[in-house]
Amino acid sequence: MQDEPLHELFGRHRLSPAQRRIARYLLDHASEAVFLTTTDIAERVGVSQPSVTRFATALGFAGFPEFREKLRATLGEADDTGGHEGDLQRLVGTEIQNLEAVRDALGDETSVREAAAGLAGSRPLPVVGVRTGAPLAGLFAYFAAKVHPDVRLLDRGGSVLTDGLIRAADYGATWLLAFALPRYPSELVEPLTWARERGLKVALVTDQPIGAPAELADVVLAAPVGERFAFDSTAAPTVLTMVLLHAILEALPTREQARLDEFEISAARRGIFLTD
Repeated sequence: MQDEPLHELFGRHRLSPAQRRIARYLLDHASEAVFLTTTDIAERVGVSQPSVTRFATALGFAGFPEFREKLRATLGEADDTGGHEGDLQRLVGTEIQNLEAVRDALGDETSVREAAAGLAGSRPLPVVGVRTGAPLAGLFAYFAAKVHPDVRLLDRGGSVLTDGLIRAADYGATWLLAFALPRYPSELVEPLTWARERGLKVALVTDQPIGAPAELADVVLAAPVGERFAFDSTAAPTVLTMVLLHAILEALPTREQARLDEFEISAARRGIFLTD
């Protein structure tokens, strides 16, 4: 355990949502955390002090002081081996850690499979994303429309968004997919609340499994954003979105999966793309 990298150590254990937040903080602020007490870390993460202690014992340490020694040893190894790594390389390194967190979380596929089955069966399928969530919503809608018969992208906020959800519900929608990334748009609250009151199930792609806006969803699919860049990086949420698309394709009936092949044949005939 002494020589094991932190992200591998965390990935070997099934951590609670609060413990995952602690792990994420420690990965992002390791050089600072070696000087902090359990109370200091609890205040920075927004959890209780006993939660930090339980986090250390959940990883197999006798207590937090022993875990802190592991943290210091890890930093020492990083100083010995990573001294020539540039600032921009370290930024990319944090994204690799975020992707590893997504990979590790997929050890339990229950939430993704549940969301995929519900979204695949919804006719129509509303896809909601405004502000920072709009690009991912558009990406999902673009690919989903190749196989799903009725995808409706709703990327404008306010009453226009609620109007779109009302029409989708009137035509039989049973699920919707929403994207909410920092900084979470307040304009999502009213339409998602309305959708749940109307009986629609909400699948949400976001960065935190608990708290707002996760409380607005029936199924939460969480992937961390990269917070060290000047603007948040959504590399991990993008990969999670592609995972969800893959699972939806598997959940669709065979006749609808065949639409993907039909599109490729049509695209080749029309010369849509420069290469096959």
